[in-house]
Amino acid sequence: MKLSTELLNLIVCPVSGDKLIYDQDQSILISKKARLIYPVVDGIPLLLASEAKKIPLDSSKIKTGIEEKEKIES
Repeated sequence: MKLSTELLNLIVCPVSGDKLIYDQDQSILISKKARLIYPVVDGIPLLLASEAKKIPLDSSKIKTGIEEKEKIES
């Protein structure tokens, strides 16, 4: 389920306060600044620090996703 543009413009990372990058294919929201991934379950973003997963430093798949999403947003 796709998140609306309006919702994506409103929500921020609860840890860093930075904007989130949406990866619809993986159903996740990415906080590049905090290096956290938040799940999106049934179209509902779970923006709780306890639900977040750290992005591993060697995770090229997530890094690539961030870079591609940034190119699209620019």
